[in-house]
Amino acid sequence: MDIPAEIKKTLSILQNSGYEAYIVGGCVRDLLRGISPNDWDITTNAIPEKIQAVFANAGYKTFYENAFGTVSIITDSEDQALKTIEITPFRVESKYTDKRHPDKVKFAKTLKEDLSRRDFTVNAIALAIGEKSETLNSKSETNPKSKIQNLKRNYQLPTTNYQLIDLFNGKEDLENKIIRAVGKPEERFEEDALRLMRAVRFAATLTSDYLWEIEEKTKSAIEKSAALLQYISQERIRDELVKIIMSPNGACGLELLRRLGLLRYVLPELEEGFAIEQNKHHVFQIYSHNLLSLHYACRNNFTLEVRLAALLHDIAKPRTKRGEGENATFHNHEIISAKMAEKILRRLCFPKKQSEKIIKLVRFHLFYYNVDEVGASSVRRLMRNIGQENIEDLLQVRKADRIGSGVPKAEPYKLRHLKYLFDKVRQDPIAPKMLAINGQDIMKLLNIQPGPKVGHILSYLLSQVLSQPEKNKKDFLEQEIKKLGALPDQELQKLANQAKKEVEQVETKRDEMTKQKYWVT
Repeated sequence: MDIPAEIKKTLSILQNSGYEAYIVGGCVRDLLRGISPNDWDITTNAIPEKIQAVFANAGYKTFYENAFGTVSIITDSEDQALKTIEITPFRVESKYTDKRHPDKVKFAKTLKEDLSRRDFTVNAIALAIGEKSETLNSKSETNPKSKIQNLKRNYQLPTTNYQLIDLFNGKEDLENKIIRAVGKPEERFEEDALRLMRAVRFAATLTSDYLWEIEEKTKSAIEKSAALLQYISQERIRDELVKIIMSPNGACGLELLRRLGLLRYVLPELEEGFAIEQNKHHVFQIYSHNLLSLHYACRNNFTLEVRLAALLHDIAKPRTKRGEGENATFHNHEIISAKMAEKILRRLCFPKKQSEKIIKLVRFHLFYYNVDEVGASSVRRLMRNIGQENIEDLLQVRKADRIGSGVPKAEPYKLRHLKYLFDKVRQDPIAPKMLAINGQDIMKLLNIQPGPKVGHILSYLLSQVLSQPEKNKKDFLEQEIKKLGALPDQELQKLANQAKKEVEQVETKRDEMTKQKYWVT
């Protein structure tokens, strides 16, 4: 196990001061999976005041201001995850009136008491750094409690020895990829109803290829306790939902929420589409289509905004459906879906700027485009509506929509052609305004009135600058203007005509290169 020196030192300071100290929770779970933890949690039998005193004597700054007794130790590590190390005393918790926070927190005397109040077995494993290396679990022949109490106090650094304290067989569940509540599942969910979603989140995120199993008693308790989710704030529900959606298994995670009876308390609008048929243009029912669209977005590692837009793009279809069978219609569903998405995102407390982008992607996901029917003006209108910065995201939503509809190709020829047109209209037009001078400068320099001569000079200068961009400087162009102004009108017009042909060739070549980029003709 690759445990940072800062963590080892923190443990050593506590242990050399006569206290027990363990790495605990999610970071142990990740270490056992061979993953570097994002943050580190340490637990100890020292109370907060003692923790502060110990680290003050060791020259550390500390911070302590919370109801759980957690003391933050400030280190000088360059690693962001190790700049602040949190140490929490062993604790037990009393009744949870609001189904989220304990009414009272009491400090415990033993590690077993602390591990017993944790959510799932894979998160209830502790790790001690020491000279003796062995695994303690509930199947041990001798008393685990006595072994823990007899741990050696003097720890030397650096060391690779460790002692795993696994009183609830979390390591076995980790190896078998099972989510199991610690102790009685109903009690764990009564204590903190957010654990209902956390069970699904862990099942969806701990492996990228498939969902973990939720143990039967735990699953049954989730189904019975689903209504407790109503006690949880929308911000906390949003955070868990985002973690599920941002995993490669996001769509499967949402389906698991539905099967466990949780989705109705998270995204009831999505569940409205369950078992609702579409029409001759769609292979899948509405709910399945939305989840398959999300699945494509998840598997292609699209942004959160694209994933949410893919999930919500047809959210209004159940409410806009008219008729049955292959000729059923869903008129204006994209407009109503955008309005529903706005309400959903507001309810879940998503940031305003992020919500606005998702709503735009939902609103315009149904844009019409056929190669021979839609021109540059229509493309420019769509770009104005969606915003240039959102074009690629809109196309990704369209791809997800297509795959979610059961078609074989995410990007057919006409979608590539549209990408070509987007790129083309975004390019700056080749025009005299690219020059460092303008018609007014020419008239002032040559003391002439508006007329064809001004246009001829601009055309010639433009062709020169296109071939040699370094010439686009005002001083140089003014010298060229004086030379051109002295030429006979007929000769100047001939130069201008030739220059226009050269500009057209440049435009044609640029367009061909853009077409090649997207494999269109």
